[in-house]
Amino acid sequence: MTEEKFSYSYSAKQQAEIKRIREKYAPSAENMDRMEQLRRLDASATRPGAVIASVTGALSTLLFGLGMCCTLVWADTMFVTGVVIGVVGIIGVAAAPLLYSRITRKRRKKLAPEIIRLSDELLDSQ
Repeated sequence: MTEEKFSYSYSAKQQAEIKRIREKYAPSAENMDRMEQLRRLDASATRPGAVIASVTGALSTLLFGLGMCCTLVWADTMFVTGVVIGVVGIIGVAAAPLLYSRITRKRRKKLAPEIIRLSDELLDSQ
C-alpha cells in the first residue's frame, strides 16, 4: 500500500504579491475603472498638441540659429539669406503655442461628450 500525502501551504503576503504582479501584466476591463479612463482621455486631449508644438518650436529654433549663423559667420555671401531663414525661425517659434492651443481645443471638443459622460457617471456614483 502506498501512502499518499497532501501538503498545502498558504501565505497571504505571497498571494498579495502574486496578484499585484499579475495586475501589471494582465489588466482586465473591470480593472481599468472609469476614473482611469477619464484621466487617460483628459491626457489624450493635450498630448498631440504638446508634441506638435514642441517639434515645431525645436525645429524653428534650429532654423533661427542657422539664420544667425548665416548672418554672422558668412555675412559677406549669405547675409540676406540668413535674415530670411531667421525670420522664418522666429515665426515658427511664435506659432508653436498657437498650434498647441488650436490642436488642444479641437481635441477637447472631439472628446468632450465621452468625458462628460464618464464624469457624470462618476459624480452620480458618489
